[in-house]
Amino acid sequence: MKVKKATPWDPEAAPTFWINHASRLLMRHFEQRLRPLDFGMAYLPVVGALEEHGPQLQKQLAEHAHVEQPTMAALLTRMERDGLITREPHPGDKRASQISISEKARDRLPQAREQLAEVAAQATAGFSDRERATLLALLRRVVENLDPSIED
Repeated sequence: MKVKKATPWDPEAAPTFWINHASRLLMRHFEQRLRPLDFGMAYLPVVGALEEHGPQLQKQLAEHAHVEQPTMAALLTRMERDGLITREPHPGDKRASQISISEKARDRLPQAREQLAEVAAQATAGFSDRERATLLALLRRVVENLDPSIED
């Protein structure tokens, strides 16, 4: 019986290698652009939820951001330190705090979004509209393949 020799995995030949590499580069560029504004990528789902829904409990924010409570607690501590959120006692539950977006965050959010858009434009510079649409469609399919619970 002949044993078939396994071929070594060539990471650079796999689309997943390039997706991961691109993602890491994007995150580095996003963070560099957001840092001067006292923002971080992890803050954006929280700020977005507060902007859209108004004051929230920590539990609600954890659900919006799809993170566990301890992760959200640490994130909110950093955001409060950076002046991006405020905490007020919850009127109906003395043990809970309502979290609100601060004026600082509200004022800087347009700049943060502008910085994100600039990085996104840099990442797809030279792409035609059709190429951008194709890339977007393919990446959505990758995400759907890995997490079928995600809806359009």
